[in-house]
Amino acid sequence: MPPSDSIQLTLPDGSIREVSKGTTPLEVAASIGPRLAQDAIGAELDGGVVDLRTPLDRSGAFRLFTSKSPESGDFLRHSAEHVLADAVRRLWPEVEIDAGRQDHSEKFQYDFRFPRAFSPEDLEKIENKMRQILAENSVFERVEVSREEAAQLFADMGQSLKIERLQDIPEGETITVYRHGDFADLCRGPHAQRAGQIKAIKLLETSGAYFRGDESGEMLQRIYGTAFGSQEELDEYLERIEQAKLRDHRRLGPELDLFSFNEHAPASPFFHPKGAFIYNALIDYVRELNRDNGYLEVVTPQILDVDLWRTSGHYDNYRDVMYFVEADERQYAVKPMNCPTHCLIYANSLRSYRDLPIRYADFGRLHRYERSGQTSGLTRVRSFTQDDAHVFCTPEQVEAEVLCAVSIIRDIYSTFGFDELLIELSTRPEKRMGSDELWDRAEKNLAAALEGAGIEHEVNEGNGAFYGPKIDFQVKDAIGRSWQLGTVQLDYHLPERFGLAYIGEDGAEHRPVMIHRAMLGSIERFLGILIEHTAGAFPIWLAPIQAVVLPVSDKVHEYAAAVRDDLSEAGVRVQLDDRNEKLGYKIREAQLQKIPYMLVVGAREVESETVAVRPRSGDDPGALSVSDVAERITKLSASRSREL
Repeated sequence: MPPSDSIQLTLPDGSIREVSKGTTPLEVAASIGPRLAQDAIGAELDGGVVDLRTPLDRSGAFRLFTSKSPESGDFLRHSAEHVLADAVRRLWPEVEIDAGRQDHSEKFQYDFRFPRAFSPEDLEKIENKMRQILAENSVFERVEVSREEAAQLFADMGQSLKIERLQDIPEGETITVYRHGDFADLCRGPHAQRAGQIKAIKLLETSGAYFRGDESGEMLQRIYGTAFGSQEELDEYLERIEQAKLRDHRRLGPELDLFSFNEHAPASPFFHPKGAFIYNALIDYVRELNRDNGYLEVVTPQILDVDLWRTSGHYDNYRDVMYFVEADERQYAVKPMNCPTHCLIYANSLRSYRDLPIRYADFGRLHRYERSGQTSGLTRVRSFTQDDAHVFCTPEQVEAEVLCAVSIIRDIYSTFGFDELLIELSTRPEKRMGSDELWDRAEKNLAAALEGAGIEHEVNEGNGAFYGPKIDFQVKDAIGRSWQLGTVQLDYHLPERFGLAYIGEDGAEHRPVMIHRAMLGSIERFLGILIEHTAGAFPIWLAPIQAVVLPVSDKVHEYAAAVRDDLSEAGVRVQLDDRNEKLGYKIREAQLQKIPYMLVVGAREVESETVAVRPRSGDDPGALSVSDVAERITKLSASRSREL
């Protein structure tokens, strides 16, 4: 056993370094070697990031990060955030600074009280000033201060927004200020060791931003940027950003005539015929999977008495994002999720162990209040549909039901070409309901199911739902971005709160276990992600228009119309473009609309009773008969192939 004033740090090579409590990661780096101390950017203790200047108070697995470590980017961007604020203050000393960004995995940002929107010329000036500050290579210092000292510091600096933010820090929590050069800011960290470790910066854009995200509050000015440990990393990131812009569903959706938004229904999409086709095709696919796996579809009300949500715990834990209405002197809530309604259906009949598992699926419309500053295209909306399902089962059935859901989810992502999959076991959050005993049991159940099946996964501490732990699924899209999609959640609490029961083999009442399952998640959000993953070039089974017939002249219009009719009769979604335009123009239009097959018809095709096939993929299968084209498209559609 180490002395009480010592801690043991387990290094990546398995060796153990014993140090005194209060030793900083930077001092640990220096004890290993001067070069490491020079290059160190940040540290990690038991999976949590640690500032180099934070005194260590416990033993655990310990790592140091340098510029070569992927994890160093968060430290560098957080530090560049402070350099941004410093640069703006040097250029405009009267400016007030609000808060930065919590997630520094890709960007940094700061909000400023500034009398006008920042211009492109302003960004250029700020970026040049930031480079000057980086060249100064100031050390980032971490200073613990009292609440009174912090208030006085920011009052002297004329930073009233910081004094308001100071009030958000709970009593008893350590208050830290980070300094570099003459600049100081209220911050928890962590930061890099020196400004000069940031080798490449780029300011990306500006926008308005409401103070505290409250649209009824003051409008501030926000600047976004990014930073890396090398110019090469920055260049690669900017290329990804350019690709993301080309794939942005908020641009492609209207261009492809899939959906629109209207101020009469903020953050709630209107799906046009083409978008509605894809939307319904996704639901039909999930319906098919549900039928194949024993899920029974139900339909439940959208507006329910608020007492239901008190019983479920949503009122206490979720009401900030719920909509409420009153009628007949009663208060109702618009449904933000389906689980309580499924509990009511389950409780409507006496259940036996022989009836279980019972699997309910629901495509009911849900509504959640998202702040206007947080909504984004289809990926964060206020009105949406989930491919929601709930399983009521015995404790002995939990593992099999969980693994069945996991298997379906993995298969569905493969269908859409999401081949890189990260599975996470998300454990109890700080704000939760129920006893630790039930949480222990639920977390052990999920871990045992994954480990028993040999499914690789990571543990995501504290990210479970308020009613239970969950298995989350993150996919990578075509340009390497991660998206969280499906979830399998284990819940002992809702059956308890609703008094659900089944008669066991022993004739006594027992409490069922509830499993929450979504595969695509929100259909709206999934469609937004799928548009960006495919750049709008949907697999043929999802393409609203699978083929377009392009006559080269008026002389072949009659044959072209016959081709369209024959394909349509064979089940192909086909259009005829018989506009009086040049063929090249019509081909370009079809390409912009991402139509899988262009079928060109001229005198030669009329004579041979064929069509010249031009797939979106660029392949050249040559001339094919209409029946061959129909067979090809229908077979690819039936198998949900990603090929053309």
